[in-house]
Amino acid sequence: MTNSKAWPTEIRVSQDKRNLTIGFDNGERHEFTAEFLRVMSPSAEVQGHSPSQKQTVPGKREIGIMKVEPVGNYAVRITFDDMHDTGIYSWDYFRKLGAEREDLWSAYLAELEEKGLSRDTARRVH
Repeated sequence: MTNSKAWPTEIRVSQDKRNLTIGFDNGERHEFTAEFLRVMSPSAEVQGHSPSQKQTVPGKREIGIMKVEPVGNYAVRITFDDMHDTGIYSWDYFRKLGAEREDLWSAYLAELEEKGLSRDTARRVH
């Protein structure tokens, strides 16, 4: 993240609603799965108000993106098909996610395993 003034030139949701691509005027380009964006939501619901309050969000493997809306000129709000829409994804946050994606994803998978959680939605038996 060398140029903090990088400006988005493309924000595109895939036809199947499972991926979001964001390109910047400095040549950076990142493609994120909806699952990754949902479990890394910058919302207080996920991140908490301190590191000790951070939540591990399971069961989002099949999540989709319903809507992407601008927030001022610095961010977007993503509405996921589980109706989560409280995270504000700034351009800098997208760049951080892109730069740290492998480490963040590995840590997320380790948290799931440690807590006995799954990426898949629990199926209810009636």
